[in-house]
Amino acid sequence: MTYAELSVFGRLRKMARLGPVSMFQRLRHQWASMHSASEVATKVKRFFTYYAMNRHKMTTLTPSYHAESYSPDDNRHDLRPFLYNT
Repeated sequence: MTYAELSVFGRLRKMARLGPVSMFQRLRHQWASMHSASEVATKVKRFFTYYAMNRHKMTTLTPSYHAESYSPDDNRHDLRPFLYNT
């Protein structure tokens, strides 16, 4: 995955609040000219697998500056679960 693709995944997850299925459906139409449906599915599965594996780190790390518009907060008010079965 490229950094541009990761940025798209982050925006869809955080700002649009999309899960794996809805993200796949949106990206399948958005990236139809660049990637096949199976490639999009692989990228979405990989993103959410690594997201689930590393989610707990977001609660223990100190806040840092991010240059993306979807992550300016320091996760104090983020009440999503941070431990997932992987």
